Amino acid sequence: MRGRVVQRRVPASPWRDLLTLTLLPVPLLAAAVTASFHAGGTRRWFGGRSESQRAEAQAAKDAAAAAFYELDTAQRDLRISIETITAVDDSPAARRAVTDFQQFGARIDEASGRYITAVDAHDLDRDDLEASVAARARGELARAKDDLVRVKQDLDRFAQGLGPLLGKAETQLARLAPAVERARQALLAATNALDAVRQAGLKADDLAARLAALGPELTRLNQGAGQHGVPETLERAERVARDAEAVRAEAQRLPEKAAEIDRRLVSLRTRAQALTTRAGQVEPVLSELRRRFAAACWQDLQRVPELAAENVKQAETKLAEARTARDEQRWPDATSRLSTVRALLNTTDESVSAASDRLRRLNAVAKDPQQEIDRTRFAIRDAQRLAMAGRATPDPRHARPLDDSVGRLDRAVAGLEGRHPDYWHFLTETEAVRQTVARVVAQIREDRGGAA
Repeated sequence: MRGRVVQRRVPASPWRDLLTLTLLPVPLLAAAVTASFHAGGTRRWFGGRSESQRAEAQAAKDAAAAAFYELDTAQRDLRISIETITAVDDSPAARRAVTDFQQFGARIDEASGRYITAVDAHDLDRDDLEASVAARARGELARAKDDLVRVKQDLDRFAQGLGPLLGKAETQLARLAPAVERARQALLAATNALDAVRQAGLKADDLAARLAALGPELTRLNQGAGQHGVPETLERAERVARDAEAVRAEAQRLPEKAAEIDRRLVSLRTRAQALTTRAGQVEPVLSELRRRFAAACWQDLQRVPELAAENVKQAETKLAEARTARDEQRWPDATSRLSTVRALLNTTDESVSAASDRLRRLNAVAKDPQQEIDRTRFAIRDAQRLAMAGRATPDPRHARPLDDSVGRLDRAVAGLEGRHPDYWHFLTETEAVRQTVARVVAQIREDRGGAA
């Protein structure tokens, strides 16, 4: 019977299986039923529901695995960000970010542990997997996935909050390599400039010492930020570059500085010689002042020849010291001595010129004092007109000093009467009056400018 069924190629169906079993002898039927259970008969009899639960559990397992992978990737990426921040920033905000990340690590370990436990607890590939077991596995895996997703979402929000800290850290790290390279190039340029100066016959020992002091700093730069920290390395690189650049610039200017010192030595020596000649001409000027004018007009000039001679002598001594410093290439000392010489010669020049200028002015006012009087009265009247412009009465702050200036000028003019007038007093008084008037005019304009 069974052979005939196979020969007639009856289509496979449950009814066909039932018919075949019915036609078998009873012992064989029992053996077949037993074999069907042991050989996966459950999956054939109840395959629809069991396989559906198995598929749903497998889908939950795959979803949980994807969530686990995404969380692990996010944690790895965030760990790199935290390490970037801590390498650069030691602020309270950075330290707080490290603590928060460590706390996230504990949550991630807990969620990952639940996921791994759920996966290990259920073998979804077993042939005899029951539907209830598959359903329970699906539930546990779904809960594990939800935990992983929630932690991932919180981790993403935390990562977004690190944006400012991470941006600052990445900016500093981006600056690190170029800053170190600039420092190295600056040191190389300074070394080359110093070598060129030495080849020109200039020692530049002070510059060489400053450059040598940067050697240990270069060693620390070469050791890297891993040993000394990013902020410290950045600061060191910028400082080395700045100091090396200063050495390079000074080295390049050194030949010009030497030439300038040489020029100043020649120029100041020539000027000292000329002042020696001019100082010898002061005595005849003083003699004429004494002969023609009252003592008050020239007494303060009595020691000009003596002081001029002393200053010129001292200037010549300093010039000799500057020349020695130049020959020994002590540039700061040479510059300092030359500055002293210049100050001495300026003082001498002013005092020698004062005698000649005094005689010229006294001659002019003695010949025609009216010109000085008119000049001063014009300044007073001009200021008075300005004070009254747009006003019925002048401001007392302006009127009082102008009125005092009128009286002061009148007294100075009256002082010219007599046999030996003090023309120098007259000249100093008129000059003082004009200065007072100029201050009043400036005050008026400032007040009106402020009001406008």
